[in-house]
Amino acid sequence: MNAFDVPAVDYDSFMGRYSRPLAERFAEFAELDDAQRVLDVGCGPGALTGVLVDRLGAGRVSAAEPSRRFAAACRERHPGADVRVTPAETLPWPDATFGVALAQLVLPFMDDAPAGAAEMRRVVRPGGTVAACSWDQRGGMRMLRVFWEAVRSEADDTHNESRRLWSTPEELQGLWAGAGLEEVQVGELTVEAEYVDFDDFWRPFLAGVGPAGAYCAGLDAGTQARIRDRCRRLLGDPQAGFTLPARAWAVRGRVPAP
Repeated sequence: MNAFDVPAVDYDSFMGRYSRPLAERFAEFAELDDAQRVLDVGCGPGALTGVLVDRLGAGRVSAAEPSRRFAAACRERHPGADVRVTPAETLPWPDATFGVALAQLVLPFMDDAPAGAAEMRRVVRPGGTVAACSWDQRGGMRMLRVFWEAVRSEADDTHNESRRLWSTPEELQGLWAGAGLEEVQVGELTVEAEYVDFDDFWRPFLAGVGPAGAYCAGLDAGTQARIRDRCRRLLGDPQAGFTLPARAWAVRGRVPAP
């Protein structure tokens, strides 16, 4: 199944509770103040797009998203923003269109991240900012870490997201330097998400969102039940509401002058 061809409401319940607060911190890290036009690459249903619209106004915000379903949700939620269905590797805007281009939680899912980074640089004017952030898949995103740890004890975990590239400070630094960006800086962004109970944690996995959800939704009921029980134990068998922390690594750089 396509891990991102799902209803926006399912994404919201799975990742949206993290991506919305992350978007606020990422926008601050990217330093948007003097941007005339901003591009959100891989916008999904529009968590970061909404923050950009709130700060700059819809007329100054564009967004790119390969999933038609997510692009439609983003367009509906943020009328006036220029939302287009397109992958990061082939952005349809002319050179030097934007002051800032951002990519939140999308680099590990690009078919060709170096090409995507090069495209983001191309559409940003000299002196402008190109920035991205990815979850710390080596353990800093606890919701996913708990799930894949449970999978390892009960089933095949070859789809584990911790093996994806572009989620460490070193990888992000190298990717941005390789794209020819200057003044490259890496920072840490942390957020927390609230759950009303364990079922609120578990239910979104069954909707098939992202690699973890798609993997979980494809399992037989017995394996799902064992992984569910293991997740509950790893979380300390919560009987009420709880919060989980998540850490992302962010990178930004400047487009050099000609």
